[in-house]
Amino acid sequence: MKNIEIKTTQNVVLQYELASLRDRILAFLIDFVIMLFSILMLFAFANRIFDGTAMEVVGTLIFSLFMFYSLAFEVLNNGQSPGKMAMRIRVVKTTSGRPKFADLAARWVFRLVDIYFSLGGIASVLIASSSKGQRIGDIVANTAVIKLMPTIRLTLDDLLGMHAETEYSPVYAQAKKLVEEDAILIKHTLDRSRKFQNRAHGEAMVMLAREVASVLGIDPPHDHRTFLETVLRDYVRLTR
Repeated sequence: MKNIEIKTTQNVVLQYELASLRDRILAFLIDFVIMLFSILMLFAFANRIFDGTAMEVVGTLIFSLFMFYSLAFEVLNNGQSPGKMAMRIRVVKTTSGRPKFADLAARWVFRLVDIYFSLGGIASVLIASSSKGQRIGDIVANTAVIKLMPTIRLTLDDLLGMHAETEYSPVYAQAKKLVEEDAILIKHTLDRSRKFQNRAHGEAMVMLAREVASVLGIDPPHDHRTFLETVLRDYVRLTR
């Protein structure tokens, strides 16, 4: 799992998980199928209406759909094509702010070399070997492709490995309402907030604490970290 750190305009450093080569290939294939289906349908429809010069003009317009498909979606949809939306990945700047049209256009131009002319060979090698998962277009445009839903690699064993005092009495009996995925998310959020002590991770912890309080049916806590740590300890104690 590769990560990238991006500093925002407010000087807050955010860490993102980079999209894997598999995610990007699947996103490309989804987009390719959508493009192919759309083009075939449009040609079939146009053949019934147009002929001669008119059909040539329409054919050129339809071909443009294939050429500008990814660029148009990424510009208009905040760095996401339908394939990227399906795989929950997005194009972002490696510096700060959203990619501008010039960035996405530069990235799009190099698709010819990265993907089409080399049958994806160049892009695959560079994405797999680059520390930022960048193909040539990404390097030129200073962009990267990130996962919007980071992979949580914690397991139930990580939770059960936590020390639980034999004399400890749970504070929140409602903690048994949680499921394994909830507890793993709490531990993951706490671990990341300790490792990356910035405003973004602090806000994520606050939002999670409020959501957990809502699930447990109690008032939102004042000390969010202590609350989450207590709920996690209670969950382990009540479910072991």
